[in-house]
Amino acid sequence: MNKSLLSASAACALGLLGALAPAVSHADTLDTVKQRGKLICGVSLATPGFAAPDDKGRMGGFDADICRAVAAAVFGDGDKVDFVPTNINTRFQALQSGEIDVLSRQTTQTFSRDASLGLDFGPAVFYDGQGLMVPKDLGVSSAKELKDAAICTLPGTTTAQNLTDFFGAQGAKFEMVVFESPDENRAAFYSGRCQAISSDRSDLASIRAVANNPDDYVVLPETISKEPLAPAVRQNDSNWRDIVSWTAWMLMAAEEKGITQANVDEKLKSDDAEVQRMLGVTDDLGPMLKLDKAWGYNVVKAVGNYGEVFERNLGEKTKLGMTRGPNTQWNKGGLLYAPPFR
Repeated sequence: MNKSLLSASAACALGLLGALAPAVSHADTLDTVKQRGKLICGVSLATPGFAAPDDKGRMGGFDADICRAVAAAVFGDGDKVDFVPTNINTRFQALQSGEIDVLSRQTTQTFSRDASLGLDFGPAVFYDGQGLMVPKDLGVSSAKELKDAAICTLPGTTTAQNLTDFFGAQGAKFEMVVFESPDENRAAFYSGRCQAISSDRSDLASIRAVANNPDDYVVLPETISKEPLAPAVRQNDSNWRDIVSWTAWMLMAAEEKGITQANVDEKLKSDDAEVQRMLGVTDDLGPMLKLDKAWGYNVVKAVGNYGEVFERNLGEKTKLGMTRGPNTQWNKGGLLYAPPFR
């Protein structure tokens, strides 16, 4: 090979390395997180039940607890996490750029997001679907009655396409009124700017819960889409994706096995071989993920099992008053299903 070809080959190689540099810099998120000493987790701006600070400023909610579970898996301490509020338009960029380590923000896994944004999704942690909510005094009992209605929604979501598909299938028209922030969206709906508001049914429960008079609003019966909500990480870091995924599955499996935040110490003495593996009593599942042997114990000790996380943040005794629905264990007719821990 002559010198000119060698030079060209070297230049080409350097160009490829330069193009790959951003991906390589995020290739081992676990090392980055450990060196930093805390997890950085992207959550929603303020969505009661999913991510919102309490009176003392402590972030609470279902999505926040998923973040704490991951922190507990990595550090053995669920409080070693910083929460970064992200809006709908910048949430993916925050993850792509490395500003956050994981996105836990009522985010639907879709084909285009999975295939084109440089993201990988963990398992669905909340099976949702889009709905519509109206003032009770509007006298509407079905979404099919909202022909020509003005509907409040947010940009950068799957909501707009789902509404277009739903009303298009009926040959009906509607007016989409788009607002940049959740606060503006809610305020416009409460003030009567729109006859209806549309979002995931879980989000509608949150919007209704913070209204001055929640009983003035009703969520219509139709579910017009499938919305599997899942945490997301950057692509090309399989170990970090596995950590996030198996942490979510640990919460689900712990509920199935009857392991709770209160009894997890007692369960260390369980005769169930899978429980022993989950909690690190036997085998070395944790080190396979570059984690401590007791990572599963730490997860449950920090936040409880999936059922506890759900009931604490979203359940029937909270302001949101949600039932488990499809987010019930598989052996009780729901969709929650963790792979075996073996």
